[in-house]
Amino acid sequence: MAGPQGDIETLIALMARLPGLGPRSARRAVLHLLKKRDLLMAPLAEAMARTAATTRDCAICGNLTSHETCEICANPDRATGEICVVEDVADLWALEQSGAFRGRYHVLGGTLSPLDAIGPEDLRIPDLIARVTGTQAVEVILALPATVDGQTTAHYLADALAPTGVPISSLAQGVPVGGELDYLDEGTITAALRARRRF
Repeated sequence: MAGPQGDIETLIALMARLPGLGPRSARRAVLHLLKKRDLLMAPLAEAMARTAATTRDCAICGNLTSHETCEICANPDRATGEICVVEDVADLWALEQSGAFRGRYHVLGGTLSPLDAIGPEDLRIPDLIARVTGTQAVEVILALPATVDGQTTAHYLADALAPTGVPISSLAQGVPVGGELDYLDEGTITAALRARRRF
């Protein structure tokens, strides 16, 4: 289809590729943007173009930044020697929003997945090993998902980092704060029982 209608359909198809948006949601979003062209669509297009041109991966941790290194890696107050390993940038942002971690991060860019042919060389695992080996790391915290691929990756990293002698830990798993047992799945309850500690 040619012309403006073709452009609109192309935009809807592209929007539908975004997480959480299907074809119907994408169509509604595009129609809303078109109704508010000057107020929303033009500034959004400019911001997207600017962000696409200036955003890159941090050379140290893999976070998104507009500089060579991100603000976290450039902050000397964050040089605690603790490196928190996460699957992707969204996980880094979630941990950062909590304000609970004051060290530095390492974004793997995914998890190992033999079924999808994703091996260590496809992720930022060699960079992590080199980073831990070449710095004054005091602890590596594995903050990976509690999935089969996440746990496979955690075990692989623990084995690969063992020769460095740096202590390796992982996030606790189990009952969330404010959680009620009757709403939890069996896997969460099992993990909570295994990770129990003295009161």
